[in-house]
Amino acid sequence: MHINSLQVRWISAACMMLGVVASASAGEVLGSVSSPDRSISVEVQLEDGGRLAYSVQRRGKQLIAPSHLGFLLTNAPQLDNGFTLARQAVSSHDDTWEQPWGERRYVRNHYQELRLELVQKALDNRRLALVFRVFDDGVGFRYEFPDQQQLPVTQISDELTEFVVAPPSTAWWQEAGEKAALEYATRKTPLAEVGTANTPLTIRTQDGTHIAFHEAALVDYASMWLRKVDGQTLRAHLTPSAFGPPVERRGAFTTPWRTMQIADDAAGLYMSDLVLNLNEPNKLGDVSWVKPSKFVGVWWEMHLEHSTWGSGAKHGATTANTRRYIDFAAHNGFRGVLVEGWNLGWDGNWSGSGSAFSFTQSYPDFDLPALSAYAQQKGVRLIGHHETGGNIARYEQQMDAGYQLYAKLGVDSIKSGYVTDGGAAIFPSAGGGTHFGYTDSQEGVRHYLKAVTEAARYKLAIDTHEPVKDTGLRRTYPNWISREGARGMEYNAWGNPINSVDHEVNLVFTRMLSGPMDYTPGILSLEGVKGRPINSTQAKQLASFVVIYSPVVMAADLIENYEKYPGPFKFIKDVPTDWADTRVLHGALGEYVTIARKDRRSEDWYVGSITDGQARTLPLSLNFLDAGKRYVAEIYRDGDQADYRSSHRFDIVIEKQTVTAKTVLQLKLAPGGGQAIRFTPL
Repeated sequence: MHINSLQVRWISAACMMLGVVASASAGEVLGSVSSPDRSISVEVQLEDGGRLAYSVQRRGKQLIAPSHLGFLLTNAPQLDNGFTLARQAVSSHDDTWEQPWGERRYVRNHYQELRLELVQKALDNRRLALVFRVFDDGVGFRYEFPDQQQLPVTQISDELTEFVVAPPSTAWWQEAGEKAALEYATRKTPLAEVGTANTPLTIRTQDGTHIAFHEAALVDYASMWLRKVDGQTLRAHLTPSAFGPPVERRGAFTTPWRTMQIADDAAGLYMSDLVLNLNEPNKLGDVSWVKPSKFVGVWWEMHLEHSTWGSGAKHGATTANTRRYIDFAAHNGFRGVLVEGWNLGWDGNWSGSGSAFSFTQSYPDFDLPALSAYAQQKGVRLIGHHETGGNIARYEQQMDAGYQLYAKLGVDSIKSGYVTDGGAAIFPSAGGGTHFGYTDSQEGVRHYLKAVTEAARYKLAIDTHEPVKDTGLRRTYPNWISREGARGMEYNAWGNPINSVDHEVNLVFTRMLSGPMDYTPGILSLEGVKGRPINSTQAKQLASFVVIYSPVVMAADLIENYEKYPGPFKFIKDVPTDWADTRVLHGALGEYVTIARKDRRSEDWYVGSITDGQARTLPLSLNFLDAGKRYVAEIYRDGDQADYRSSHRFDIVIEKQTVTAKTVLQLKLAPGGGQAIRFTPL
């Protein structure tokens, strides 16, 4: 990744620097800034006692009423009041940068910035800065702590950051701080009924405006949950530490950005690059070794209880079984083969313990060097797997050796796992021993980034499962290629309950606003454990490869099921995972979505459309295609009898049609259904 200087424009002439201001009276505006198109404006003011507050307007209507800012500290008086303005600056920025992989190749980063330098005079002129960046599609702001004698160490017990939503709103959200971290179904409630939520939290106001609350650039800081405190007031709540304050930093530092993506509709939210743009540019240099791709593997069979992770008669990760998947991958054009359960430590109760895992020693019936060599002879790579069982202390002792082994054998990507209950991850203690804590605490955030940056030294890409939430750090560290979270496909195997029929359409406008999700689609059998039906048609499984974005995608079903359904399987073989462009053509929270994506390595376009439990007919204008060209549309659609609730969920029609940019197709989606289309120029 590199900064594309073609459109760089830093407009210093717009900067306004003011000298020290003696004192501001209650209610006085400290500064304001608008988006480049003037549609969104932010105002920051002082309230009684010198308390900081901000508000947000869009097109003249208040979205965020005056909301307080500040911190509670455990080692110093609070950063909550007594502020005066020392200096302010307003500036503009506009550049375009190139993603090495992603939903689109080029990303425009265009915003107006307001910087406020503040002083608490009564506390020996203790300083704090506030920075707001306002884009045409939302707002990001953060706090900056300077290096100062008045506060050499900052111990934060909590943030006082508020989001007071002005218009009546409905929320789509997931619980935070509970046992199954990041693995709860999306809830839809009035905003006033939200409890403690993870982010992204998405709302729709009474007039239809959509806002997604999240954070960007989460580095060396506790993850932000949102807690409803009164009416429609949400307040930041930092993930607790196992001991002491949630955040402790020395010297100068910045907090993560607190973000609000704002759009007229759900489709506009997904088109926003605000979270990515608030992250630092690529720090790794040349990352051509990061390879977006599809893979198959020894995985779904364990979730179906056909085989086991642990050793024994039903062990799945055997040399013979892995060779079978390598042969299948090579024959069908898949780059990778994932193998779970290959290493010592899976016997017994490993979840939440991980005390026996080795990341260098395999079971006797799995020949890692020979299989890696065999795969490479076939043009295939093994996908590494490091399950920690949430034992971060043990993993960090072996992580470097595990990375070295994979790098030596030509394994260039790793799926990591942290299966444990919320608050039960095992961390190393400073004086020796271990302690328990949250994976999204400050020390958890440090670990995940350490795993990624250390992997980069060996040119390894990381796909994190049971992750800390995505906050756009893939821009800064492009080897952090994907993450799981939010009830992936395995819940359709053994979940109680399984994923609901609207689960995927909820994901697009909640979880996926944070970044790629390794959802593992493509279950053409449409069955979980003991034949339990999945809430999907076959066409919806295909469409999910386009709709649910990840640069690394597992075609998750068993080999025999792909051989049983060669027609639908062709789309899975054809669909790429890296895109030159993405368009959300229409969508509604929890109801339906249609996404078009252009292949980065050809002139082909792909469309995926999915719905909830309701049948729908949606018009599909093809005006995203090149004018004057004719295309072959290869269509995979629900049949006339298709319905996720019956045996007709297998009813799929595959047909071809010649189209142009002027064509308007009709997407007929069955209950729980979908449609996938490949457009190839003639």
